[in-house]
Order: sequence, then C-alpha cells, then structure tokens
Amino acid sequence: MVRANGAVSLRELARVVQTSEVTVRRDVRALEAEGLLDRRHGGAVLPGGFTRESGFPQKSHLATAEKTAIADLAAGFVEEGEAIVVGAGTTTQELARRLARVPGLTVVTNSLLVAQALAHANRVEVVMTGGTLRGSNYALVGSGAEQSLQGLRVSRAFLSGSGLTAERGLSTSNMLSASVDRALVQAAGEVVVLADHTKLGSDTMFQTVPTDVITRLVTDEPPGHDDRAATELQALADQGVQIAVANGSGVGHGPGQPGRDGAPGDRRGPRRDVPLPGQRRSHAPGGGAGGPQLRSAPSLGETSGGRVADLAPRRR
Repeated sequence: MVRANGAVSLRELARVVQTSEVTVRRDVRALEAEGLLDRRHGGAVLPGGFTRESGFPQKSHLATAEKTAIADLAAGFVEEGEAIVVGAGTTTQELARRLARVPGLTVVTNSLLVAQALAHANRVEVVMTGGTLRGSNYALVGSGAEQSLQGLRVSRAFLSGSGLTAERGLSTSNMLSASVDRALVQAAGEVVVLADHTKLGSDTMFQTVPTDVITRLVTDEPPGHDDRAATELQALADQGVQIAVANGSGVGHGPGQPGRDGAPGDRRGPRRDVPLPGQRRSHAPGGGAGGPQLRSAPSLGETSGGRVADLAPRRR
C-alpha cells in the first residue's frame, strides 16, 4: 500500500488487514527497521524523503488532530483588515477554514484548496496567483505564479512544507513548489511556518525558507519520547525563531508570563511588550536609552489552544 500510494495511515492499514492499530504500529516499526518504509505520526511513508513527496490524499490523513490544533492557534495571529499570503498544504488548508471568520481580510494564495475554503467568506477577499496547476497538491506553480507575485507586499506569510530543521529551515520535495514558496516569502514582512512535530528534524531536497527568515513556528507538543523534535525546537529557538505550541488545552504561559487580561471570549487581547522566549529583538535607531525594542507580535491573549513555548535561547 505504501509503494502504491506513497503514504498510508495506521487507521487505514488496520481496517484493510482487519487488526488493531496497536498490532499495525508494531509491524510498521519492524518494517522500518528493515528499511522498507519510514514511520510518521499516524502512518508510514516510503523511505528516502529527499526524493519522494506524498500526494494530497495521503497527507490529509496524517497527523490530522495536530494540524487542526496548529491551525486553531495560527488563526489567532491574524488581525482584521490584514493582507496575508497563504501557501499550499493540508495544514494551511485547515488554517484557511478558520480565516473565513476574520472580517476585512485579504488572502493571496496559490492553493486551490485554500481558495475553496474561503470561497463563501463574504468578508474575505481572495486573490489567486496565476500559474500551472500541480494536481498532486492542488497548487499553482511555475513562472506564471511567480510573476504574479512580483511587486506584492503583505504583512505576513503562512507556509507549510515537508521538513523543518534549524540548519536549513523549511524545505520541500518538489522544485516547482519550492520556487513559488520562495516568491511568497519575498512578498511578506514576516514568515510564519506551520509544521507538526513529525516534520521537525526532517530535511528534504529544496530549501524554501532559511531559518534566519522564519519569524515564528506554530507546531504541536512533541511526544515525550520524540527527542529529535524536542532538540530541533530548542535549536530553532536558539536561532531566534518564536515558538508557539498548540497543546489543545487552552492558553498557557511560559515562566513569568502574565495571564490573559482580555474580556472573556475576546479573540484578540491587548498587545504587551513582554519578552517572549526566543523572540527576535531590534534596537532603537541611534542606540537610544530605550533599550531593545520588541518586534510587534500578537500577545498570548490573542490565541487559543496553545502557548508560547518556554524555550529560551541558550547562552553562547
């Protein structure tokens, strides 16, 4: 099944072979030890992530709960009246479904699935790029897509990908998709990466966003046994990436963080000049006495279902 489809979920495997997911998980672990496949959270894929990319039907069944939690948290960083770009992917599609409720929003995208999710949102304007349709992920790619983004400027970009490491940043397995993602990044003032923990530490062929360009990572809580993901999160924080963790249990706070002081049910709380762990800083022109100035960013009160991770950059 993995050879035929590129990826498969444990739930589907259990249904086909008529056994429990516990048994399937054990067998998948044995197959991975033989080098026949690579395990992913909730499923398995062909080995050799540098060259093979799963199609949308396969990706949509992997880490679905995590993608939903990430999308819920990421939507809290979008403000009314903002102009943003949203790239292609199953996680960004989940985000788009939540953006339909943000009034006055303008969304530029190369994804048919993102556009479809926003098609009936009468308070959201959707702008699609040109380009050639890439059927495996329902995205517009090629020179037409890239040229349509020239001269564009928006506040921030929301992107996903196939892998994320502190060394190379965000990457994908397809050259055409990578090229369009780079054009989306060029149009944005800030870059927000949406990546579940299964992508942390994975590296694929084509770099899309270098680590020093990523403003914020929205991810989920890695399992306790996933040392690779936890190590990668700390390495990303060391390089100044803001880490927002979707844990599905409400808003949490790092050490010393103030509690939420917005009104109950208010999606956007007041901004705070509170140093967030791993947050980039810029100094006031002329080195004034005001000291380091925090880049403007939504406060913890603006999000739900997650927290800003208590990962402080290590002292060098």
